[in-house]
Amino acid sequence: MSAWYEKAVFYHIYPLGLLGAPKENHRKEKQEPSPNDTDPTAGSFNRLTPWISHMQKLGCTALYIGPLFESSSHGYDTRDFRQVDRRLGTNEEFQSFVRQCHEAGIRVVVDGVFNHTGREFFAFQDLIQKKEASSFRDWYRNVGFDWGSPMGDPFHYDCWQGHAVLPCLNLENPEVRRYLFETVQFWIHEFDIDGIRLDCANVLNFSFMSELREKTAAMKPEFWLMGEVIHGEYARWVNPQMLHSVTNYELHKALYSGHNDHNYFEIAHNVRRLEAVGPALYTFADNHDEDRLASKLLNQAHLYPVYQLLFTLPGIPSIYYGSEWGIEGRRSSTSDEALRPALDLAACQDNQLTKQIEALAKIHTENAAFHDGRYQELFLTNRQYAFCRVKDQQILLSAVNNDEQTAQISVPVPFAAEQARLLLTSSEQADETVFPVENGRLTLTLPPCGGMILRL
Repeated sequence: MSAWYEKAVFYHIYPLGLLGAPKENHRKEKQEPSPNDTDPTAGSFNRLTPWISHMQKLGCTALYIGPLFESSSHGYDTRDFRQVDRRLGTNEEFQSFVRQCHEAGIRVVVDGVFNHTGREFFAFQDLIQKKEASSFRDWYRNVGFDWGSPMGDPFHYDCWQGHAVLPCLNLENPEVRRYLFETVQFWIHEFDIDGIRLDCANVLNFSFMSELREKTAAMKPEFWLMGEVIHGEYARWVNPQMLHSVTNYELHKALYSGHNDHNYFEIAHNVRRLEAVGPALYTFADNHDEDRLASKLLNQAHLYPVYQLLFTLPGIPSIYYGSEWGIEGRRSSTSDEALRPALDLAACQDNQLTKQIEALAKIHTENAAFHDGRYQELFLTNRQYAFCRVKDQQILLSAVNNDEQTAQISVPVPFAAEQARLLLTSSEQADETVFPVENGRLTLTLPPCGGMILRL
């Protein structure tokens, strides 16, 4: 029996951006908005409710939403690990939102920012106030009093990528670990979340992640741990002792550059290289830290073959909010705001891309071979690529074409099959639905910048 995350289709929301929350959280005191609160952000979480039916319509079965912890600005400078950011609403509103997601058959995964905190977090504030006498001085990594910090503190400390506003927690400290494990238990108990995406997992303490896996397995069956890892050997993180999954940045890069360069060898090489990790990797075309796919592609007609590959190659596919409509957005040297826009769902109009993603999500969900089926490459040139996914008696074939012209290919079929039935094509008109396998080969005519999915 497969775990829920092995067959999931994710939707990814950056809530502070989607809901148009203020960039800075100026309300210093912890308080719940009252019914008479005139703050326009109070209760903003309730505005996410219509997105639940949108996720259902799109074919998504899981939501990755974050950051959510109470923070000072962008969400990753945590102020309170056990409070939903007041710019989004209250803990009670998030409880209601998760409950509605579960009722709709959608699992909920949140951001866990455990590598660092913001300077307003209680432990760091105690360090600022009491300095060497603080009982929390060992909560942070490499605190020393022989020189000062760039922020004017009479002490220094490790911080994330040189950002002094993000002091790094000391995950070797048993008190810090206990606090974080109790925080995870709090989110499971209070909100019934189904998993955590570990921010900056590439720099997290490995023994911490291993212990987190052990603890969460006891807290909730099938609780999913996914780590943000950009570079490195993913198998170091994804294994029975560590995390269930990590972000597949390698495939993300290959998907857009392989189309921009008309080079399917790059994508196929990446898939072969990661075969040992299996189908557990979290795959995506864009996210809250990356330029939108529609902005990265030199030819936006390549949106379709990219998404076909996303849903048919090994991995757990994810759609970043807004990209189902092909919206554009590029980060600047100083800001990610263009990647995280406020959107009004009622004003977003479905288009052909939206419908194609719906169809791809449906096929992915209904066919077990796309969840954990064996991958086998069948045909590969710079501009055409075909492979199959095999599980038990099910054999599915995915073929894509990045050329601007129609392409006819002859695909070897190393299986005892007499014909292939068309499940989906990017062409508006499919002349045939059944294709014969003759002399061990399948002849397909692929539409320009498109593809076909068939069942052998």
